[in-house]
Amino acid sequence: MSQATRLRAIVSILENSHQPVPRERLLEELEVSLSTFKRDLDVLRDQMQAPIVWKSGEGGHQRGYVLEDKGWSSGKQGLPKAWFSASEIYALLMIHELASHIGPGLLTEHLQPLITRVSMMLGAAEDIPADVRARVRLLSSASKRVASPHFETVALASVKRRRLKIFYLTRSRNERSERTVSPQVLVYYKENWYLVAWCHKADGLRMFALDAIEEAALLPESAKAVAKKSVEELIGRDFGIYSGNERHWAKLLFTATQAPWIKSETWHSDQQSETTPDGSYLLTVPYSDPRELLLEIMRFGPDVRVLAPPELKQQVAQRLRDAAAQYAK
Repeated sequence: MSQATRLRAIVSILENSHQPVPRERLLEELEVSLSTFKRDLDVLRDQMQAPIVWKSGEGGHQRGYVLEDKGWSSGKQGLPKAWFSASEIYALLMIHELASHIGPGLLTEHLQPLITRVSMMLGAAEDIPADVRARVRLLSSASKRVASPHFETVALASVKRRRLKIFYLTRSRNERSERTVSPQVLVYYKENWYLVAWCHKADGLRMFALDAIEEAALLPESAKAVAKKSVEELIGRDFGIYSGNERHWAKLLFTATQAPWIKSETWHSDQQSETTPDGSYLLTVPYSDPRELLLEIMRFGPDVRVLAPPELKQQVAQRLRDAAAQYAK
């Protein structure tokens, strides 16, 4: 019997008993030694905060273990007895993966109970947690960015509402510039961190990729406050992480071969779609900054054609010509 199964069994016995449960009964039903039972009990009490107490049997009452809150497990604080949805297993595996890779530091002691608890939860439906982790895996993107050495400084400025002085590399123009910014919110998107901040040089809200920040220093001045609505409009209003002032609509016609796959994808919450008589798939997506959309379109090569707007169509066509020119010889 795995530890996850034993923990579930201990909770079940205590939940279904109206009287304190003697230790001898638990040892007999679990078929374990006293030392193993004590270790399991420590996990439930210390790492999963199960409200299990020992009653000494004073006043003629039966002595044994009691689960003080009978709804502890069913209240999703305990051990689930059914399998997970796709989003739930993803969340559990992500928590386990991230927590397991944090090196020694201030959080280590506090995270161990969380790791243990998530490990046990992965053993739902009487499965062994190790088997679940071996058979269901998360893989990071091959293009995962290198962690920014300035994350702590940027995060501190965001939380403490302080201004930052940064040296930033604008990759599209290969230009470096010094800027004073007022952080508004940190965003994690496609395995990279971005800072939404008021740029005092540009006098407006801007998005900064943390891996393009070459230097960052905390300033004593308070950050400029920006209306929440303005910040939210910059994040996720249109396709991709980057946003602009004017919204456009891209009409993308996918071939019948690619159509079944695109139908199952959501590019944006405001997208529109229809299947044409010949089986092609027309997807209409809002965008304001074309950079990320161009990369996504190029990914499909000859299986997609831009119908509108004209400027996006020209940009894609030029990129395809430039790519083909490299193979002209």
